[in-house]
Amino acid sequence: MTTSLEAKNIQKEFHDPTTIQVLKDINFTINKGEFTSLTGKSGCGKSTLLYILSTMDTDYRGELLIDGISMHNKTENELAKIRNEKIGFVFQFHYLLNEFNVLKNVMLPGLKLNKFSAEEIECRAMEKLKILGIENEALKLPNQLSGGQKQRVAIARSLINDPLIIMGDEPTGNLDKKNSIIVFDIFKELAHNFNQTLLIVTHDLEFASNCDRIIEMEDGKIL
Repeated sequence: MTTSLEAKNIQKEFHDPTTIQVLKDINFTINKGEFTSLTGKSGCGKSTLLYILSTMDTDYRGELLIDGISMHNKTENELAKIRNEKIGFVFQFHYLLNEFNVLKNVMLPGLKLNKFSAEEIECRAMEKLKILGIENEALKLPNQLSGGQKQRVAIARSLINDPLIIMGDEPTGNLDKKNSIIVFDIFKELAHNFNQTLLIVTHDLEFASNCDRIIEMEDGKIL
């Protein structure tokens, strides 16, 4: 089985003004196509861990491997390229740009990566919108969409560069029950039908319990 992401003995401290250890001995592996939730009470360290795993925070001890490559001693530019190429992000708030239509919003990370022509990126963006059942909204502006539709656009955007792993930070935190179920079902389909790796931080125990695997945290450690 191919490994998408591996955390080896990750430790993290905050020094303000005294030193507090926020993450202790974090070890786990996430395999390709696995739908994993990271859960635990508020303040247990899961968002801090996600920042490290997404390469946004480099101030930690231990080792992070993405696609078998260590993130140690990489420059900020190298990490930015890895993030854009290998990681798709879905947040609690969709962060869509209101001045661009849905299609353009989905295309943006693809245009930034600049691996394909604009025409090719547009075709790929439409493909992603079709997978998520919102291709008919392609030319609308984000403020013309419902909350659930906006989150689906954000998921399509996270898929545009065919990332190795999608990381979500409370992606259903802002949605009602019905839309939470729709988003969960999309993630499940991506994992099971498209072999997409997913790591989702969530407070929602029902969401977590239906994932392939739960990583539960308490006081900066994995239970």
